[in-house]
Parts: sequence; structure tokens; C-alpha cells
Amino acid sequence: MIIGVPKEIKTNENRVALTPAGALELTKRGHKIYVQSTAGIGSGFSDEDYIEAGAEILPEIGDVYAIAEMIMKVKEPIEPEYKLIKKDQLVFTYFHFASYEPLTNAMIESGAVCLAYETVELPDRSLPLLIPMSEVAGRMAIQEGAKYLEKPMKGLGILLGGVPGVAPAKVLVLGGGIVGTQAAKMAAGLGAQVTLLDVNLPRLRYLADVMPPNVTTLYSNEYNIRKLIATSDLIVGAVLIPGAKAPKLITRDMLKEMRPGTVLVDVAVDQGGCIETCTPTTHEDPIFIIDDIVHYCVANMPGAVPYTSTIALTNATLPYAIQLANKGWQQACKDDKALKLGLNVVNGKVVYKGVADAFGLPYDSVEGVL
Repeated sequence: MIIGVPKEIKTNENRVALTPAGALELTKRGHKIYVQSTAGIGSGFSDEDYIEAGAEILPEIGDVYAIAEMIMKVKEPIEPEYKLIKKDQLVFTYFHFASYEPLTNAMIESGAVCLAYETVELPDRSLPLLIPMSEVAGRMAIQEGAKYLEKPMKGLGILLGGVPGVAPAKVLVLGGGIVGTQAAKMAAGLGAQVTLLDVNLPRLRYLADVMPPNVTTLYSNEYNIRKLIATSDLIVGAVLIPGAKAPKLITRDMLKEMRPGTVLVDVAVDQGGCIETCTPTTHEDPIFIIDDIVHYCVANMPGAVPYTSTIALTNATLPYAIQLANKGWQQACKDDKALKLGLNVVNGKVVYKGVADAFGLPYDSVEGVL
């Protein structure tokens, strides 16, 4: 198969979809890899690294899209890329369709095969291609939240871990999945007093067993959320419903119950966000303030640590990319139920229910395209 790796063009997105090590594994199996010039530079990989791994370098993004049967990306295509995507071309990337209707419509119109990292799902309901970036984002949520709690950043002026004689910050984490677990671990490791909310009781039991003593687990409901936000210094939104919009757990009216300078970090913002007042921001301009509450809503947080993120992502995506390249997308998806769940839009049809429901679009069974 001919595989294309374009350079990411989203603002401050320094990740790349494939490391030279990944390129080598694919070329060893007889596949052709075309990488756009300087695509890996932001992650620490030179064009020469890819050439040594057997890939070829193409100068322009259009060249990569024109030649490839499968495109491997990190972030969803943005408007300048829409017209480059061809009918029947397989695009393997994070899409987060349910949060952005223009992208959904553009991919329907393209006639491409859109296989979304974030909805590839194993029988135990885990999301293997979302996990590595969720681990990075969860840890970064605390790193960034701690920074914006500083007074020059318009925060409360609180040190996350406190010092002897001064109480540590109170951190509220909404959601006990991968992001929430990593955020709670990081915050606890820095000495904060952490409360972790979820609606899944077996998950809460597990977290109560494995978390350090400065993490309290609590059942998530509106009453508990309203009670906790009044005294929390940093609030992390970490709720995800695979392939669908995140529920709004913190509404606009709740901001009035928080102290001025409270910091909100909504990691779910690329899936619509679980905080009503959050809209996507960039690494260039990461925050905005509403009612004296600091909102950090960067939609591609792992893009700030591209070396770590790129390697972690390729570790997870490569086995699936090999299946797709070796067998073709239809056979690979027939053979692997997890991969089949990654299909969202195929040849103009929406085959993932969460996406169809988000925009009231016709839903077609994935079996029909296989």
C-alpha cells in the first residue's frame, strides 16, 4: 500500500503521525511510505531519519495527498486540507467528528474512508488509540493548571502542593477514565488535595484502592459538583463518551459559585467540552477569562510535548496501520472488530451512530460498507 504522512498544519501542532521506526516497520513489509518534507522536525525527526528508514520525502502537502492510498495524520483535517482528500482514500487520524459539523460534511462530500483513532474500541470498552494521548493530556492538565493558578497568569495565586504550614490546593477532577486517572495521580503526586468524580461505581472502587491517600473518590452528580466547585482551586474536565459530544457537567451559571481566579482545564474540549463556557483555544493563545474564571481549553494539548506524544502515538497506531496496509481497510475491519468501530464516514455515508445523532444525519450500518 502507498502510505502518505503529511505535515500537520493545525496551529502549533508539532506531532507527526509516524516515527522513522514506524516507517521502517511498514517498508519492511513492502509498503511505500511518502513523508512530507520537515513533517517530523517538530518531534525531533529529520527527513534523513525517514530516508534511512526507507521512506521517500515529498516537498508539498498536495504531493502526499495526491499519491497516497492511506493518509496517516495526528489531528483532524482542517479546511485547507478538505479539497486534497480524494474519493476512496483511507484517512487514519483523530477526527472527533461529533464536535464539528463542517468537518463531518466535508468528509461526507469527499467520499473518503474516515477511520477515527478515537473510536477504535476493544471488547473491554477501552480505546487503545486514545489512551496514549489521554495519558499525556491528563498529566499535562495538571502541569498547565498549576501554571495558570499563579497570580501573574490571573489565577488564585496558590501553589498546588502548598508548603509546611500552608494547605495545598484543592483539585477537582470530573471523570475517572484515563485522563482523569492520570490527572489525579499527577495532582496527588504534587501534594494537592484531590477529589475524583465518576458515575461508574466499579471504577470508583478500583480508583479508591489504587489512588494515594490524598485522593478522595466521590459519585458524580450535580449536587456534589455544585458543592465542590465553590472550594476547588483547579477543576479538570475529563469526561468522554466515545464518538459523541461530551455532556455539560459545569454550566455557565455555576461560574458564579466559584472563586475569582479558579482555573478550569477542559480536556474534553475537542469532543465538545464538558464545561459549557469552554471553546477550543490554541497553544499560542491558550486561555480566556469569563466571570473572573480562567479557562484553559487547548484542543491539542499533547502537541506541546511532541517528542513524547509522537512516539507514544506511533506505539499504539502502528499495529493497526500494519493491518490496514497488509489487508486493505475492508478486510482489516472485517477481521478486527475494534478497528471496524473506528469507521465513522465511508464513501459519503455516516456509519458511526454518535456522529449521525450529533447532527441529525442519516445513519448507515457499517456492515453495509464492508
